[in-house]
Amino acid sequence: MARLFTLTMTLLCAMTVHADDNAAALNAIRDRAMTSDWTYQRLSDLTYKIGPRLSGSPQAQAAVEQVAAAMKADGFKVTLQPMRAPHWVRGVESAELVAYLGRPNGSAQSLLPHTGQMAYASDAGKIPTAALSAEDAMLVHRLANQGAVTLKLVLTPQRLPDVDSYNVVADLVSSEKPDEIALVSGHLDSWDLATGAIDDGAGIAAAMGAAHVIKELNLIPKRTMRVVAWMSEDNSGAGAQAYFDANKANTNKHVAVIESDTGAGKPLGLAMHVAPESLTKLQPVFDALVPIGASAVARRQETVGSDPDQMQNAGVPGFEPLLDARHYFDYHHTAADTLDKVDPKNLQRMVATMAVLAYHIANAPEMLERAPVVKE
Repeated sequence: MARLFTLTMTLLCAMTVHADDNAAALNAIRDRAMTSDWTYQRLSDLTYKIGPRLSGSPQAQAAVEQVAAAMKADGFKVTLQPMRAPHWVRGVESAELVAYLGRPNGSAQSLLPHTGQMAYASDAGKIPTAALSAEDAMLVHRLANQGAVTLKLVLTPQRLPDVDSYNVVADLVSSEKPDEIALVSGHLDSWDLATGAIDDGAGIAAAMGAAHVIKELNLIPKRTMRVVAWMSEDNSGAGAQAYFDANKANTNKHVAVIESDTGAGKPLGLAMHVAPESLTKLQPVFDALVPIGASAVARRQETVGSDPDQMQNAGVPGFEPLLDARHYFDYHHTAADTLDKVDPKNLQRMVATMAVLAYHIANAPEMLERAPVVKE
């Protein structure tokens, strides 16, 4: 009987939140996000069951299938948007100090390098590049101050032909204005040595969680809420390009693009690329986020996020959670980017921040003003 009473009360609480009571809806979304572990479970599945998911790899395809299945099971309309993804493989790599003044027996031990990618001029030979850990770089620097240093590198990466891949698009379709879209997102691919918990598993899981919370509360906004799991942000941006190419004729139907791609730190507020007059319309969002300490506002002249920049330059207002990123680059693109770096409570705050924002924009009587174009 006690269990039935609890269930009944939960259902009644959900039913008393009406879409036309905006403040109550935003508060309910925030509070539910702060108690739900659904998002953390999705992030755990992504990092533990799949792990590294560099674009073009079998693991990236497995991630597409996993996220699509999770959103379908949650009742969303899911589409796989085709795109072509780069297929880079690391090959053999090693580094050894082979000659320096006063060299003892043995070789240098690699620690934790932070890696990225190399860009080449059109007429330059594509010579492989490598990154040393900060500790090893300082060692080489100290030795070089004492005399000549010889470093032996073995690097055998390959750029294989591009492969078929997909953005995952999941829609909570509105019956009132189904062709107008509030987009919330993160990128699905990760660096090949990392399980991608903070880059960007937390971001895409939070986007999924934001939509989940809204649907769970039976709050169907006036406009369609769309989750996009971008493919290939880390090494080409091909997923974002494919989405823009497919939607550039109807960017005026996108009311906002939201992406989280700066880790999993505590949300402090929102960064945004919007018209100045939009700030007043967003005040209910800032008010709803005060209790979780996420009400700071940073209006940027440049676009925000990494994948939706073309959409913003086409006039779509852009947003990203303003996260405490002080330790982001301690783990970004390293083998230490693992689930233990994610505080579950901060992940809940990310979901709350993105969900409150997305619902408010999707359910507002009017669209926000178009975003200013960033001059090159």
